[in-house]
Amino acid sequence: MTSTQGALDDAPEAALESAGKPKRALELVRPPILLADTQAIVKRIEAQISETFLVYWNSPGGSVCQNDVVGFYELLRAIGKQDRVTLFIKSDGGDGTASLRIVHLLRQFASRVTVAVPLACLSAATMIALGADEILMGPLAHLSAVDTALTHDLSPIDKDNLRVRVSPDELNRILALWRQESRGETMNPYEDIFKYVHPLVIGAADRASSLSMRLCTEILSYHLEDGEKARAISHTLNAEYPSHVYPITLREARRIGLNARELDPGLNDLLIELNEMYSEMGQKAITDFDEQNYHDNGILNILECRASQIFYQNDTDWHYMRNERRWIRLNDNSSWRKAELAGGEVVQSVFHIR
Repeated sequence: MTSTQGALDDAPEAALESAGKPKRALELVRPPILLADTQAIVKRIEAQISETFLVYWNSPGGSVCQNDVVGFYELLRAIGKQDRVTLFIKSDGGDGTASLRIVHLLRQFASRVTVAVPLACLSAATMIALGADEILMGPLAHLSAVDTALTHDLSPIDKDNLRVRVSPDELNRILALWRQESRGETMNPYEDIFKYVHPLVIGAADRASSLSMRLCTEILSYHLEDGEKARAISHTLNAEYPSHVYPITLREARRIGLNARELDPGLNDLLIELNEMYSEMGQKAITDFDEQNYHDNGILNILECRASQIFYQNDTDWHYMRNERRWIRLNDNSSWRKAELAGGEVVQSVFHIR
């Protein structure tokens, strides 16, 4: 263990004491860092595909975010410009504008980009896949629709006192049902809708939908010269599926015009094996203190290449505010971290992103 890692390990309990709370007797649950094992598989994959291999993996609690762009830049800068790059993606989505920035960055370092999808590649992750010259999909692989839902400061409140995500598609369906039931009578549905959804939220949702269309079209333009085809694919992904999580399998991906083909079975097996290791790293790492307090030490996002591994790790206490019916963060020492192999040992350091 390095001195830096020792400081990271001691941070949560020191923070608890400084906050006036008694020091916990429980040892904090910590996820394993399996860099030696994952690097061995990364090398096997690069030997099989004969090109540079990158990993972008999110746990269920992680998401595509702006800081990931800086993480990718650190990896790509270390390996330099390449003719061909294959990117393994497993993610449930996140910020679409970050997807555009990731695709743009990849294109600065690689002449041709292939995305390998053995499992879920959803929402904003699907947007990243749109930026690839070719998408390789295994038997369990699926993309998804990219229609937008957003949580606004004026969104409705749910039973847990949290803001509700509002989808333009859901609003449009309300309006369509209203017109169908009104049978031509002149009534303004917004008078009733505004009782539950603030007009600024409706405007923001429509704006987010327009942004999603623009992002998809722009991302596709990095390799697709046919503008009409790019707009058609974007419209399909944003407006033609009845559910945001509709599974777009290889067959459906081809039907809507994506350049997708079957993932080599041997490569698919290696990616599944790699996913199992990341899943072990990204397992829940919760230490329960009592019914109102716990510590979260889980790993959310992982990026890796043959040089190093960069990941985001929670390191924070959570406290339940009974009167407000919500959880709040305390003593948050969460950070991006970088792991490298030195003499067969895993060396960790804080990867500063601001």
